[in-house]
Amino acid sequence: MALTLSNMMTLGQKAPDFELPDVLSGTKKTLDSIRGTKGTMITFICNHCPYVVHVQDEIARMAHDYQSKGIAFLAISSNDAENYPTDSPEHLANQAKQVGFAFPYLYDESQDVAKAYMAACTPDFYLFDSDNACVYRGRMDDSTPGNGNPVTGKDLRSAMDGLLNNVDIPSEQFPSMGCNIKWK
Repeated sequence: MALTLSNMMTLGQKAPDFELPDVLSGTKKTLDSIRGTKGTMITFICNHCPYVVHVQDEIARMAHDYQSKGIAFLAISSNDAENYPTDSPEHLANQAKQVGFAFPYLYDESQDVAKAYMAACTPDFYLFDSDNACVYRGRMDDSTPGNGNPVTGKDLRSAMDGLLNNVDIPSEQFPSMGCNIKWK
């Protein structure tokens, strides 16, 4: 595991479009077919990273809390499944079922989508408004495996609440950190 910080996409940048298979339904999904009426939360995760395992239950809770408010959630795994077989679509589907992800979990085999989003680590979080402009990118909160801080999702929840309430989201945002994306 190489500890990696997110690259911090430029605020205001439009979300790159994609068409990727959903490991749960087997159908192809595009950004337009998933996006929410108020916003879209895209997170790059995987099955084996201890940083993802540390926050995956909170990701599921946040999706439960915010999807009904118009913020769509989706996860993308871009890891090389050939060299990291626990990140294969089958294992990702099992992860989604065990954790209770009630949103599409997409597999980016070519890794082109991760590159388009400048994703660097797992987890890596991106919040887009209803016009697909980036309003938040960075960490979920200040909790990491072993630091003793509780997983609350406070940074990400604050950004989503700001988006929903038309309140300016602070431009000072902290990078996410985790395992590097396993590039081919």
